[in-house]
Amino acid sequence: MNPAVWVERQGRRRPDAPALAEGERVHATWAAWAARTAALAGGLLGPLGLTPGDRVAIVMRNRPEYLEALYAVWHAGLVAVPVNARLHRDEFAYVLEHSATSVAIADEEHASDIESLLGTVDSLREVVVAPGERWSRLASVTSAASAPLADMAPDDPAWLFYTSGTTGRPKGATLTARNLLMASLSYFADIDPVTPQDSVLHVSPLSHGAGLYGVPHVARGAVSVVPASGGVDGDEIAALLRHWPGMSFFAAPTTVKRLAEHPAVVAAAPSHLKTIIYGGAPMYLADLETALSAFGPRLAQIYGQGETPMTIAALSKADHADTDHPRWRERMQSVGFPRTDVEVRVVDLDDREVPLGETGEVVVRGDVVMSGYWKQAEATAETLRGGWLHTGDIGSFDADGYLTLRDRSKDLIISGGMNIYPREVEEALLRHPGVRAVAVVGHPDPEWGESVVAFVVATEGAPPPSVDELDRTCLDHIARYKRPKDYRFVDALPTSNYGKVLKRELRQQLRSEDEDVLRG
Repeated sequence: MNPAVWVERQGRRRPDAPALAEGERVHATWAAWAARTAALAGGLLGPLGLTPGDRVAIVMRNRPEYLEALYAVWHAGLVAVPVNARLHRDEFAYVLEHSATSVAIADEEHASDIESLLGTVDSLREVVVAPGERWSRLASVTSAASAPLADMAPDDPAWLFYTSGTTGRPKGATLTARNLLMASLSYFADIDPVTPQDSVLHVSPLSHGAGLYGVPHVARGAVSVVPASGGVDGDEIAALLRHWPGMSFFAAPTTVKRLAEHPAVVAAAPSHLKTIIYGGAPMYLADLETALSAFGPRLAQIYGQGETPMTIAALSKADHADTDHPRWRERMQSVGFPRTDVEVRVVDLDDREVPLGETGEVVVRGDVVMSGYWKQAEATAETLRGGWLHTGDIGSFDADGYLTLRDRSKDLIISGGMNIYPREVEEALLRHPGVRAVAVVGHPDPEWGESVVAFVVATEGAPPPSVDELDRTCLDHIARYKRPKDYRFVDALPTSNYGKVLKRELRQQLRSEDEDVLRG
């Protein structure tokens, strides 16, 4: 099933209803969006010369044109490659090269970076700036030959979801048309019903969870709203809550905390706030209690990965509201109950299911699980061995069937809801001639969830590089948000007998320092 059928269908059923909005301004009705989708699809297949199955990258901040591009790509039978707009140019280059992207659609803010890759990324033939003159010509219903909705088989790739691997190089989780359909149906079953009178606010990047949660809202005819600021502004969100009914949005726990402490948002919430879906990182219980006090039982937590698009387990709004349950506090620290469309197990190193209460790796099976990693057969075979997605997360089930994550087998750092893998930061820092060795770990941060800390060993016989130099080295090679917030210069890194860096000792050092501060 082609996901773009939902735009076409709503264009017929509710032609004059708002479909896309920027702030309070209606950007397009359903009829207008459907027409532009077909016109843009025709432009991709005609003037730009693409054929079904070709990849189209989308590199832009949240804006209505993002959704127009995404659904036009699907309408044409092409494969969308949504790219995190906060990446560095070199990281853009890797994703476009690895995915063999033919055409990139970028906003003005990112156009120069992407246009500079023409001639560098062999597969890249065209860059279209949206909004822009060429984009307008392609989207014009009068001048473009609109394309019919392409047939899409259930196993056809629809979305290459690039998620960092343990090596620091992104891997493209191949999400099929079936995966997106199952994720949408699971949303209706476990999170919320959606009606045409509802709205979804995109405050988080559309290239990740927000984009995936937008799909079921499009399917049911809700209006998709992008803040005019493109980001998280409390006063703006308060105004949008008063304007658009039945509003839901996805946000990282750190963002939920900020909004729960914003008086205007809290005051506006009773008017039209329907659901806040949070996930991507643990939420401290104290912060969750503050959010529940501010917003009432309008919160739902999800646990998922790009490989199984945000669909493994969930804590429902009913779970959050059940404060009289004797184990409510424990449940609020879990990731909830397995979703309707998946099987979830906790297994040992030999992939044998462990008893309740014992820890092991969380594995998942179901029609929502990716078909594999794009162009990475070995990684696919390892991750999907035995027919189960191996998440790399360590967890346990309680007697009621609630899943609690105990640790991450990968050293992933989640800061402000964004995934940061230590190795890519380490590799960037090692480019500085004054750095002999480095280890990067996450450290609890009350504002961002976790912050990045780098333990640096200077090159022998040379003075330690300055913090400014290390910052510049990072900014030359990786995205700004991945840059360490703290540098610790040490004589040596702790290692095992086999020479492996013992990051747990570095984390323990940071914890001990925190405890010393608390003791005064």
